[in-house]
Amino acid sequence: MKITSKLPEIGTTIFTQMSQLAHRHKALNLAQGFPGFETDPTLHRLVTTAMQEGYNQYAPMQGVFGLRQKIAEKANRLYHSDYHPENEVTVTAGATQAIFSIIAAFVSPGDQVIVLKPAYDCYEPAVEVQGGKVIPIQLEAPSYSVNWQAVKDAIGPATKMMIINTPHNPTGSVLSEEDMQQLAKLLRGTNIILLSDEVYEHIIFDGHSHQSVARFPELKERSFITASFGKTFHVTGWKMGYVLGPKDLMSEFQKVHQFNVFCANHPMQRAFATYLETPEHYLQLADFYQAKRDIFLDAIKDSKFTMTPASGTYFQLLNYSNISKEHDVRYAQWLTQEKGLAAIPTSVFNIDQKNDYNLRFCFAKEDDSLLRAAEILNSIA
Repeated sequence: MKITSKLPEIGTTIFTQMSQLAHRHKALNLAQGFPGFETDPTLHRLVTTAMQEGYNQYAPMQGVFGLRQKIAEKANRLYHSDYHPENEVTVTAGATQAIFSIIAAFVSPGDQVIVLKPAYDCYEPAVEVQGGKVIPIQLEAPSYSVNWQAVKDAIGPATKMMIINTPHNPTGSVLSEEDMQQLAKLLRGTNIILLSDEVYEHIIFDGHSHQSVARFPELKERSFITASFGKTFHVTGWKMGYVLGPKDLMSEFQKVHQFNVFCANHPMQRAFATYLETPEHYLQLADFYQAKRDIFLDAIKDSKFTMTPASGTYFQLLNYSNISKEHDVRYAQWLTQEKGLAAIPTSVFNIDQKNDYNLRFCFAKEDDSLLRAAEILNSIA
C-alpha cells in the first residue's frame, strides 16, 4: 500500500537516539529530561486512595472540578490573574497533548505560526500536520534573547499563532517583564493567538520571578498557557498537565480535546486536587533545583567547558568550543561512546541545524550522578 507521509522529514527524535546510545554504551544519561529520583510517597498514596475509593471511570471532559478549582486558585494567587475554573481550565494528558490540541483547534492550511528557535521538538510537527507553515526566528547564543524586531518583521496577514516557552528548553533562559511588554505591544491590534509553554514555571533561579502571560492582561486575553504536573512533581511518566485560557478560546480547544483524549487520568486528578492544597509542594522547587544546578556547575568550574548558568528549567548548556570544533551531534555521540556520558546536541533545535557548540545536560539527577558526570567532563582536555 502506498502511503504519503504528512511528516516526511520526521524521524526518531534526538532524545530517543541519545538515550538508546547511552543504553548501548552503559553511559550516564543526562540527555533525556526526566528527574532521576523518586516522587513524594504522599502523592502515590493519594492516587492509590482515589483508586480504592472508586474513581476509576471517565473523569469529566474538562477535568475534575475540584482540581480545576485548585489550578485556578494557584494561577490567580501567583500571577494576580482571574481564571475561572468552570470554563477557563482544562486538565490534559500532559502538556504535549495540550499543545497539539491547541494547534489543531486553531491552525488551518496556509496559516503561519511564529516559533522561536531553538524550540522543543513537538511544536513544529504539530503545525505542519495541520497544514500550517512555521516561521522560525533564531535566538542567538550565548544569551538566547529574543530579537523583537525580527518578530515584528515576521508578523503578517497570515500569522495565526505565536509559540513562546519560558523558562526555555533547551537553553535555560527566561523571558523578562520587558520581553513580555514588548510582546504585548507587537501583538496589539492583531488576531494572533499566543501559545505560552510554561511547564517549568516553578523552576526559576537567582531570585527571578516567572513572567507568565497570566500576569499581563493584554496578553492573557489572547493566550493559552500549558503546564505540566509531570515536570513539577517528578512524574513525567504519568502524562498529566493542564491548559489555562480565556473562555472563548477554551471552548474551541475543548472541541478538539474531547475527540483527542476526552479526559485525563481520573484517580491522578483526584490526587493532584488534594496535593495542590499544600503550596510548598511546588514553591520549594526553585531552591531544590538551584541547589542541583550549583552543585553541577561548581563541580565543573575548572573544566574547559564554558557556560552561562541556567536561569530556569533543569537543563544546563555547556559550550565545548574551547575543546573541539566537531559538530555537536558527532561530539555528543563521541562523549557518550568514548567517555560514558550522554547529553543532547542543541543544533537539532536550531534553524538549519546551526551549530553553537552547545550540549544540553539535565541536572534533575541525584547528586552522586551529577558529581560522576563532572568527573568525566573535568577529564576532557
